[in-house]
Amino acid sequence: MPSDKNAVTCPFDFSDALEFDPVLAELMQQDSPARIKLPYGDADAWLITGFDAVKRVTTDQRLSRAGIIEHDYPRLTPEPIVSPESINVMDPPHSSRVRQLASQAFTQQQADGMRHRIVRLTDHLLDEMEKQGPPADLVEHLSNTLPQQTVMDLLGVPREDWPRMQEYVRRLLIVGAGSKAAAAKAKADLTAYFAELVEERRHTPGPDLISLMAEARDGDDCLNDRELAVMALTLALSGQDTATCQISNIVYLLLTRPELADYLRSRTDDLTDVLSEMLRYIPFRKGVGIPRVALEDVELDGADIRAGDFVHVSYLAANRDPEHYPNPNVIDVDRPNRPHMTFGWGGHRCIAVPLAMAELEVAIGRLLERFPELQLAVPPEKVLWDTETIRRFPLRLPVTW
Repeated sequence: MPSDKNAVTCPFDFSDALEFDPVLAELMQQDSPARIKLPYGDADAWLITGFDAVKRVTTDQRLSRAGIIEHDYPRLTPEPIVSPESINVMDPPHSSRVRQLASQAFTQQQADGMRHRIVRLTDHLLDEMEKQGPPADLVEHLSNTLPQQTVMDLLGVPREDWPRMQEYVRRLLIVGAGSKAAAAKAKADLTAYFAELVEERRHTPGPDLISLMAEARDGDDCLNDRELAVMALTLALSGQDTATCQISNIVYLLLTRPELADYLRSRTDDLTDVLSEMLRYIPFRKGVGIPRVALEDVELDGADIRAGDFVHVSYLAANRDPEHYPNPNVIDVDRPNRPHMTFGWGGHRCIAVPLAMAELEVAIGRLLERFPELQLAVPPEKVLWDTETIRRFPLRLPVTW
């Protein structure tokens, strides 16, 4: 798609706590999809923001994720985060096959069976925080550590390798132009690491997710070594990234809106539904994720998208669509439980949602139960937020009790 002089330049670098990006909010008000220019890539893109339109994009096979791989596609990071072999850039029927096999390790039953390990890790971390005494940094004691330890533990990564894995993930998500070489090396190192781990698990299976995915069968079909390694890499990235941000963001909201924390303490059975509403509300990342490319001409939401055009969707905007969620900018604990797009939609919705929700439920539930007097140790305006990566979360969250 040639550059459009009318395209809106969108750095999507807004980092003011959990306030909604005003540039994105303004784009949501337009009558038809806008053309946007992102910091990296050699072309502009369409931006789709409405819930129903985003849903159509994510399920329309004329709009391809796989088709972007040969292009310098529009994005927020210097180095593309996703690997060419990743399930995130596969199209059906290939993606359907891989998802069907891999998702056997992430059923609700499997997640329930893993919950005791998450509880054990959480309680150990909270024991350490309580032992140290207030004030304590909740990011250091829980938000950063629990997701890392959970996903590394469940993947069977040796404990001595955990810090190295976390550093690789951090390098991949940095947005600065000078980070491209470091990000590319981090991605290559992660890919090589998980290839070796998969080979080891083939010979010596254990009670870990890689072994579970290796055992998954659909008739005689199974995941090959390359597919297994890429799935492990994807889980290592998303398992740390999403949960780290969301534990911190949810706790920040609970501590700056104590009525929400009081509600959850008095209505523990509502924890899952209230967490879902908070996940809908939180701008969990900046702007957009992975685009699609049109394989043929498509008319969408009043836009004439031509073959070869790139199309970005905003899950953040879809989660605030007033036609789908009345009063979308309000956290409504009584809102009817409607699906949101925080974990994606359609063929690329995160397969590990049951595990992610178990992690959030345990982390938030145990924290509220064990620390009924928990509060911020600094004024909210003194909380330091991430500005270097595509994520939205506090770098430190000083708390007392």
